Amino acid sequence: MYSLNITSDILDEHLPKKFNQSDYIASMERKWYAIYTKPRWEKKLAERLEEKRIEHYLPLVKTLKLWSDRKKWVQEPLFKSYIFVNVNQEEYLSAIQTPGAVKYITFERKAVSIPPIQIEAIKTFLESGDELITDIPDMSIGDRVRVTRGSLKGLEGTLVEFHQKHRVRIMIDVIQQSLYIKVPVSQLQVLK
Repeated sequence: MYSLNITSDILDEHLPKKFNQSDYIASMERKWYAIYTKPRWEKKLAERLEEKRIEHYLPLVKTLKLWSDRKKWVQEPLFKSYIFVNVNQEEYLSAIQTPGAVKYITFERKAVSIPPIQIEAIKTFLESGDELITDIPDMSIGDRVRVTRGSLKGLEGTLVEFHQKHRVRIMIDVIQQSLYIKVPVSQLQVLK
């Protein structure tokens, strides 16, 4: 049986003069970055990154879309016009050159890497099934509001108090009686 013993002197002798082992290791290290996409291109870009075998993450949320004639549950991006990629230096340029990608998110003209724990936190939150409220209307106690969704759609009342995380209590005047109901903030519209 033969054994191969290569000393660092032999390796150094055969490597290019400008080769730096720490730079090489760093070039193979993967980092998460956010790419800004063309409007409504998040899913198309994800498909193209998949074709290139570039690791990516497009967080999607299930949303009920309402049209005049129907309702439909659809998967929408959690962050509009953004997708995350986990790339090394070799894939960095290929990812941004993919059709649909606009630019990396930068700070002081340098792409900002995202700690993996933040990507994991997003995944954990979405897997938990907790209700996500993204469009919270700006409202204050005393505002006149209208219920825009759910079984109470169309009812109008006065915002009385904020209750729990994303629920409010509103007072609805019906036949000279006050009725207090708790409604998710996401189902309200402030009346001007």
